[in-house]
Amino acid sequence: RKANVVLETRQLAMKIFEDYTVSWYWIIIGLVIAMLASLIFIILLRFLAGIMVWVMIVMVILVLGYGIFHCYMEYAKLKGEAGSDVSLTDLGFQTDLRVYLHLRQTWLAFMIILCIVEVVIILLLIFLRKRILIAIALIKEASRAVGHIMSSLLFPLCTFFLLCLCIAYWASTAVFLSTSNEAIYKVFNETACQFSGQTCKPETFNMSNVTKLCPDAQCLFAFYGGETAYHKYLIAFQFFNIFMFFWLANFIIALGQVTLAGAFASYYWAFKKPDDMPAFPLFSAFGRALRYHTGSLAFGSLILAIVQVIRVTLEYLDHRLKAAENKFAKFLLGCLKCCFWCLEKFIKFLNRNAYIMIAIYGTNFCASARNAFFLLMRNIIRVAVLDKVTDFLFFLGKLLIVGSVGILAFFFFTHRIKLVQDTAPSLNYYWVPILTVIVGSYLIAHGFFSVYGMCVDTLFLCFCEDLERNDGSPERPYYMSPELSEI
Repeated sequence: RKANVVLETRQLAMKIFEDYTVSWYWIIIGLVIAMLASLIFIILLRFLAGIMVWVMIVMVILVLGYGIFHCYMEYAKLKGEAGSDVSLTDLGFQTDLRVYLHLRQTWLAFMIILCIVEVVIILLLIFLRKRILIAIALIKEASRAVGHIMSSLLFPLCTFFLLCLCIAYWASTAVFLSTSNEAIYKVFNETACQFSGQTCKPETFNMSNVTKLCPDAQCLFAFYGGETAYHKYLIAFQFFNIFMFFWLANFIIALGQVTLAGAFASYYWAFKKPDDMPAFPLFSAFGRALRYHTGSLAFGSLILAIVQVIRVTLEYLDHRLKAAENKFAKFLLGCLKCCFWCLEKFIKFLNRNAYIMIAIYGTNFCASARNAFFLLMRNIIRVAVLDKVTDFLFFLGKLLIVGSVGILAFFFFTHRIKLVQDTAPSLNYYWVPILTVIVGSYLIAHGFFSVYGMCVDTLFLCFCEDLERNDGSPERPYYMSPELSEI
């Protein structure tokens, strides 16, 4: 049975690889469409923020509604067909995943999931309708900031390139470490021999004294590894390599965040916008981050890397303990995993706001984290209302782009678009390129919307700081725009 599972998995992998070879250029076209859609959406958001937000909300509801309708039609079409009423548990695992699409239970499950998502989004929109109007005003201000710093939209490409270099360095180092073992040969002898168990070299063994003193001795392969101090600590080196990967990746992300925060802070604190802004705000912020804040970024990313490595270690222990019967150990490990997941989320939130304070004031990491935390706590209602609602709206924007591109990819790869019916490639599993396009589209949309998210967070902290430092009098005027002051 195990041999059959291995063969079926290998066959599945080969078919997936074949699908990629015939559809890779269509996948790239799909990702380019997602990038253009994200860019057009961001540009339209710059000029028509209010209209675009409401269009986005309506479109997300319609896209999900179409998904529910399609699942219901497929569910109804399979009624009465032979074999369509077999349950998923009775069917078990199948390498040909198209089999699942001929079951009514599959489409029923899809329909229930989409209905739950649709109802949750509609309820959230009903309860947050007044907050959404306030969030739209904040998005409009963020759109003006992005409009004055258009180069910020391309900055995620720089972060992505640096992350690719980081991943390539980690992967090559891991491969070099894992393949740096040596074949160890030892002396094996049936009779008593003083050299038995000692290491030897097959090339020179016949010319050594061992064969003279022990005629029946042989130099045979013992194991693959090494007996030097370096080989004994290879696991430690691999662990250190993983730790450095997390540290470096978090540092690159932190560098991107503090650069964007510095650029958008220079927009907010310009009294006459955009006349008082630097000529190249993004490049100026990037230069400041590298020159003055490298230590703060390294320290913040180090704390996050330590927590992430602990989480990886806990996942590894959980994987090893799956076969164990100790219920208490499993419960304790589950609690630890939950606690460290929460801790990682909190540190990410704190780091993000600390980097904004670093970009504004240039203070060290600890002072910036403390100031940001207490500033947010003093404005906790505004944090809950504005910041999280805008995050929800941006999530709907990502959902709209991913859903639209995903539906287009579904119709194309299933030969349902008559104009390009003959152009679409013949595939073993049409879900392979569709899933690839959906995941890639989400990453692309996330890259564009992350700029807006960072802009909103920066303007929000600057807004709270402005309210505490100034009172709107001629001696201490507000730096916020008239539109933002209405909030």
